Amino acid sequence: MSDQARPDATPLWQESASALAQRIRAGEISAREAVRAAVERMRAVNPQLNAVVEDLGEVAIQRADALDSARAAGATPGPLHGVPVTIKINVDQRGHATSNGLPVLKDAIAADDAPIVRNLLDAGAVVIGRTNTPEFSFRAETDNPLFGRTRNPWGDHVSAGGSSGGAGSAVMAGIGALGHGNDIGGSLRFPAAANGAVTVKPGMGRVPAWNPSQKAERGMLAQAMSVQGVVTRNAADQALALPVLFRADPRDPFHVPLPYAGETLDGPIRVAHVTETYDFPMHPDVARALDAARAALTDAGYIVEEAEPPLLREAAVTGYRALMGEVAALMGPDIEAHGSPTLKAIFAEYFEQFPPFEGAEQLKAMADRTRFARAWSVFLEQYPLVLTPFLPHPFFRPNRDAEGPEGVREALGAGYYSFAMNFMGLPAGNMPTRLATLPQGPQPIGVQIVGRRWREDLIVAAMQAIETRIGTMDRLLWKRMAGV
Repeated sequence: MSDQARPDATPLWQESASALAQRIRAGEISAREAVRAAVERMRAVNPQLNAVVEDLGEVAIQRADALDSARAAGATPGPLHGVPVTIKINVDQRGHATSNGLPVLKDAIAADDAPIVRNLLDAGAVVIGRTNTPEFSFRAETDNPLFGRTRNPWGDHVSAGGSSGGAGSAVMAGIGALGHGNDIGGSLRFPAAANGAVTVKPGMGRVPAWNPSQKAERGMLAQAMSVQGVVTRNAADQALALPVLFRADPRDPFHVPLPYAGETLDGPIRVAHVTETYDFPMHPDVARALDAARAALTDAGYIVEEAEPPLLREAAVTGYRALMGEVAALMGPDIEAHGSPTLKAIFAEYFEQFPPFEGAEQLKAMADRTRFARAWSVFLEQYPLVLTPFLPHPFFRPNRDAEGPEGVREALGAGYYSFAMNFMGLPAGNMPTRLATLPQGPQPIGVQIVGRRWREDLIVAAMQAIETRIGTMDRLLWKRMAGV
């Protein structure tokens, strides 16, 4: 009898990517069993969530059968052999539309796989579905005229986040063990914070990136700030997935071919504990989440010290105004032509709160990027890791960014610790460390851990240390979803 059929066993859809890969490699379960369980879970809960907008279940089971046959014939399994994953609809997957949430692109079928999709497939992963994103993948909320809104599995009192909201909602609901996403200003970390998931925004150049279907190259800031990654339910799965994502692809000439693991640091690692939230008050539950992370790191042997980060607010505001300058110049006509009225109103408010740089000001802002990155490089020499808030308050309600100036300010304007890291190209991990009981309902509260350039491994190790002491959010969520 397979584990899937035993009533006392953990359902396979609840298993982590690491556990599934290990069990498949050991012959305890087949790739078909793992994938079938994820597909069944997807079909059971996705109608309420709208996280997956293209069901690839039948093709996924066929691929799983092929992987099992290859294994039986003596093929060496890859690190993600048989692991069910999802892909965000703004990245090319051969034979599927890269719609980016836009009706005008609903039939834009990709002729080839993007590097991240190829890396996942080459490692043995099985794509069970494609996940939702907002229009142009440029909101902290996941909603679009093509597929509608993605819901948070914790309930309708909290947004699923964006732009990788489909990935975050799906993974935490048990739809696949890894959810691909990307992040230009927080689009991996916002959904992780919203749904209680774990993610790492890799540093600049770490994951090869390119969409074969694109008609022109992206702007320089988009190239420098946008990265590909995955959302998971625990930190160990980041350690499993990131080396796969980091594999080189010649189609990205600026990929950095460094291994995942760096040199071992001498002595206990010093962590800067940052509590400044600048223009926004810190909510008590965010303070408690930071305290919990600090206590766990201290217990694990890290030296955690209060510290003031250099030029954080200036880097964040400069970076986002520069990005808005590039967006206005390069994406503005498309937003005007193809964006919904809601999206146009949100972008008008973005431009109001972060006035786009133009001309010489834009060039100076892009030059200043080095000044900010240098200051942080020196800071990270003293503190290889930095524990920060992600947002100064619990995650916002659905559609908050469409509620005028205050809505945009709460949903995006407060994200200094998010988009500053994109502008400087630094890796940053997000994880939940507290489940808050709020008047509107329970929701996870996350923290951010920033690391030295090229040292995603240090971030993941710290997150694993915290997780060992605090636990994860998935079982709590599944009990809530089951009405327990």
